[in-house]
Amino acid sequence: MTDIPVKELITSAIEARKKAYTPYSHFKVGAAVLTGELRIYTGCNIENAAYSPGICAERNAIYKAVSEGARKLKAIAVVGDKEGDAITQYAFPCGVCRQVMREFCNPDEMMVIVAKSCEEYQTYTLNQLLPESFGPDHLK
Repeated sequence: MTDIPVKELITSAIEARKKAYTPYSHFKVGAAVLTGELRIYTGCNIENAAYSPGICAERNAIYKAVSEGARKLKAIAVVGDKEGDAITQYAFPCGVCRQVMREFCNPDEMMVIVAKSCEEYQTYTLNQLLPESFGPDHLK
């Protein structure tokens, strides 16, 4: 995993978080996904008054990458906290986002980075966060 630009992913996620639209939860999340081609796509959470049409930052970034032709993910960085510049807690991907990640990666190799800053972060494989998962390989 030495080819994963961890600090660049975290910085990109922090920048994406600034664009979040969160008038209801006031909890801003940013994500940056790294594709197999080593390209970074970012996303932020976007809420909606009807709630269910909203989208998480992670899926926003992943769907941007997929819509541009990427089909293999290598890593994702996620940052989130209440509105404001300070990030004081780790924000883990929700179950739906974990399942979407599973569609486009090898869960034993996909790195999930949850961060407070470029210096303070934790890393997991997707398999650690979504054990015994169901994916495309089960349908072959």
